[in-house]
Amino acid sequence: MLRPPLSSVLFLLFVSSSYAAFAEEPIEANPVIVTAGPLGRTASELSQPVTVVTGDEAVKNPGTTLGEVLKNEPGIRSSYFGPNVSRPVIRGLNGDQINILQNGISNLDASATSADHNVAIDPLAIERIEVLRGPSALLYGSKAVGGVVNLIDNRIPSETIGAPVTGIIDGRFNSVNEERSGAVLLEGGTDEIAWHLNAFKRRTSDTRIPGFARSAQLRAAEPLEDDDEAEERNRLENSQSETQGVTVGVSKLFDRGYVGIAFSRYESEYGIVGHDHHHEEEDDDHDHEEEGGVLLDMEQNRFDFAGLYRNPFDGIRDVRYKIGFSDYEHQEFEGNEAGTVFKNRGFDSRLEFTHEKIAEYEGVFGLQFNMNDFEALGDEAFVPTTTTMNIAGFILEERSFDKLDVSFGGRLDYQEIDKDQSATFGAAQSREDFTGSASVGFVYNFPQDYKFALSTAYTQRAPNAQELFANGVHVATETFEVGDANLDVQESVGIDASFRKVKGPVTGEINLFYTYFRDFIALSPTGTEDAESETPIFTYANLPAEIYGIEARGRTGVYDDGRHDLDVELRGDYLQARNRRTGDFLPRIAPARLGGAAIYGIDNVTLRLDAEYNFAQNDNAPNELSTDDFTMLDFGVDYNLSLGETSTTFYVKATNLLDQEARNHVSFLKDRAPLPGRSIMTGLRSAF
Repeated sequence: MLRPPLSSVLFLLFVSSSYAAFAEEPIEANPVIVTAGPLGRTASELSQPVTVVTGDEAVKNPGTTLGEVLKNEPGIRSSYFGPNVSRPVIRGLNGDQINILQNGISNLDASATSADHNVAIDPLAIERIEVLRGPSALLYGSKAVGGVVNLIDNRIPSETIGAPVTGIIDGRFNSVNEERSGAVLLEGGTDEIAWHLNAFKRRTSDTRIPGFARSAQLRAAEPLEDDDEAEERNRLENSQSETQGVTVGVSKLFDRGYVGIAFSRYESEYGIVGHDHHHEEEDDDHDHEEEGGVLLDMEQNRFDFAGLYRNPFDGIRDVRYKIGFSDYEHQEFEGNEAGTVFKNRGFDSRLEFTHEKIAEYEGVFGLQFNMNDFEALGDEAFVPTTTTMNIAGFILEERSFDKLDVSFGGRLDYQEIDKDQSATFGAAQSREDFTGSASVGFVYNFPQDYKFALSTAYTQRAPNAQELFANGVHVATETFEVGDANLDVQESVGIDASFRKVKGPVTGEINLFYTYFRDFIALSPTGTEDAESETPIFTYANLPAEIYGIEARGRTGVYDDGRHDLDVELRGDYLQARNRRTGDFLPRIAPARLGGAAIYGIDNVTLRLDAEYNFAQNDNAPNELSTDDFTMLDFGVDYNLSLGETSTTFYVKATNLLDQEARNHVSFLKDRAPLPGRSIMTGLRSAF
């Protein structure tokens, strides 16, 4: 049952959308072409809900990780394993249920393996982020039950840049963690050659927090035994980081397409928070290494190749191909002592054919082939060395019938996982899975720029190596994980319904969704402990589940006299996720929230006041602590200055102005690592 405040927001959005039917000003929401939908559609034309975040928005966000950049979008939360680590959580699904792509192919890191492994992409290097679900999502893998997050950085230019050199320079400072970061993007070329270069560097100190690191519930349940030790407070120990990266790419352009290559390197060293729950009263400038704080040292080298050839033969509009090779490694250190090493080496490749209209249908079909070798070496390795191979074929077709647009997609996958023999994980094993998925979507175009979209999908997801073969202590989550080599393929049926107002002084969207899982793969507690490590044992198992909810967003122009303008935004979401057999709630499901913003512009200045209320979460899984409600109040100022061909923006953003103790219920560390306290971020972004 919807809570009254969220119902009120949805009612306001509906009334506002109705008012927009009489508007004369043709303002359109989300007109950007969604590149993850290969047929060149805008977000409002697709049958599934789509979120688009630009590079400007990502850079001005105080979050330093992908999950934190996206967390305020309806239906999306952050896994938040401290300020240095987070992945997007879409409608309660995370890890291998979400596909994170780089320019349409896998990012090829190890972030889905563990909550303390960050995505090997920094928001400073992103041109645009696209999040989508539905028929188009099937093109990128049957594992995209929750959705696809596509990160675009133009590392291989597909068209002429239009000038010998263009660029963007950005620098910023954040008071809450003394962040100092800078980024530069340069692009240029001639009619036949286009090149791309970006580089960034970011350094942070420990993050300031309002009050205790441990929640009141955890302090009451697990009081410290040593009177000489004090609770960690006011700062989050071992939350410092240093990250840098560089990407260079070049393309050869010709009349019927392009071919290009790019190389990128990503390096990050960051502290893992939450392992030590208290500290000696010492000087704030103490050495983390002497205290034995856990550090993770990550690096990835990657080569990408891509190309396009138009009209290769009759009936085919174009052929696109992409392939990425990655060598990823990270090592965990406790003090100066080297610990577990994780390695992931592999590639992902795609070949797509877009065909001309056949009986009024247009579409794309293709093949995908990827393989990776994963190793975890050391005393704390909880997964064995494995090789995973996947071969898939996919198709997406669309047709318009007057006011009705129809799309359908399908995908067949073959996955093979081979486990090496070892003393810890036993004899060598192999598993093969054939899976199939299908989806259909409809968009009905009403008069006055209203749209109604409906999409449904049947999805099969084969279990991954961790779910099949894990057997050991997972230090990050403080659990002993046990896989099951006999897991069934996960099956689900999902439906999305969206009502949209896409033009006028008021725009908005309301999404309702329901997903039925027959064999949901979940990590569940057994109620027992491992005798040696004294950590609770969790096993991967199939269970019946359901996830449903609602998301809404709207924006209206309140006043505009040519010089002054005032817009108001409203947003909200609500989610439920249960075990259908027992009725228990699933763990780490976000509570409902309501948000809004007032955006005022005068001349070259834009002011934004943003407020978001997160409800308390008392619908908890067994053995899960509740989370208190909190309100986030943020304020931002942008000043834009144009001098000739150069456009510069000075920006200031203050977050958590109320200095609230706020905890993210989705996080494994919610009771040990609150969200950052009050902060002020200042920056400058100049494009030329």
